[in-house]
Amino acid sequence: MPRVPRGSRDETDRIVELQKEVAQLKDAVASHAVVDQAIGVIVALGRMAPDGGWTVLREVSQHTNIKLRNVAELILFWGRSGQIPEEIRAALDDAVDRHGPPQIPGAPPLE
Repeated sequence: MPRVPRGSRDETDRIVELQKEVAQLKDAVASHAVVDQAIGVIVALGRMAPDGGWTVLREVSQHTNIKLRNVAELILFWGRSGQIPEEIRAALDDAVDRHGPPQIPGAPPLE
C-alpha cells in the first residue's frame, strides 16, 4: 500500500488558523445581516435615514451596555412579537427622539 505523505506541522497549523478565520467570517456575515435588518426596522418606525438608524442602534447598545448584535436581535424579535425589554424600549425611544425627524413627513408644520 502506498504511503500518503503527511503535511508539516506548519501546514497543519495554517489549516487550523484558516478554519478559525472562515468560522469568524461566517459569524460576521450573519451578524451583519441581523444588524442591517434591525436598522431597517428602526428606519421604518423612526422615519429616518439609514445613517440615523445605525446611530440609534449604536446608542441603544452603548446606553444599555448590551452588545450591538444582541440589541439588533431584540429589535427583530420585537418586530415579530411586539415584545421588547423595557430597558431597550426606553433607550430606543430616547435615541429615536434625538435622531428622528422633527416631524412626521407630510404632516402640517409644528407651531
